Amino acid sequence: MDRAIQEQFDRLYSEDRQVQYQSHMNILETAKQPVDWAYDIWDLLKEDLTAPDAHQRSRAAQYLSYLAISDPENRILTDFPLIWARTYDEKFVVTRHALQAVWRIGLAGDPQLRLVIDHQIDRFRNCGDEKHAVLIRSDIQRNLRHLYDATGDDSIKQHGLVLAAEVKDKKYQKRYKDIWK
Repeated sequence: MDRAIQEQFDRLYSEDRQVQYQSHMNILETAKQPVDWAYDIWDLLKEDLTAPDAHQRSRAAQYLSYLAISDPENRILTDFPLIWARTYDEKFVVTRHALQAVWRIGLAGDPQLRLVIDHQIDRFRNCGDEKHAVLIRSDIQRNLRHLYDATGDDSIKQHGLVLAAEVKDKKYQKRYKDIWK
């Protein structure tokens, strides 16, 4: 790992929240493209998925999701359940951050795309009793939209529209369909 990116990771532990936030955003921006340092940090991020600190759990889920495109060994396929577990975190902010980032795993290849889509569909259909189901479903629809925009795969759009149509409440059904306009 080069010195500049190591400094960004070190700054995540600054006492200044603005410094932490800026480093977090810099890491995410860098990881939008393939990087050669993914495996330098991979195992530590996996450990952080179960850290007592919610910020560490959230960041770990986001970074691993972004680093999936830098994973020629396809470790993400084995580690996906650990990341997906954070979408059920006891802290809802961790749940949302993990859920909002997990779609990026689908950019890593066809097996990853299928894995992400299948989990998103299942979660959408089965989250109705969760405390923040409307937000979860909105995030899932946006995730599917991001994947559709990135891949141009019409089947992803069809999944999103079918899921929206399955929602009984017309107000929310419209909200989910509007994501596809």
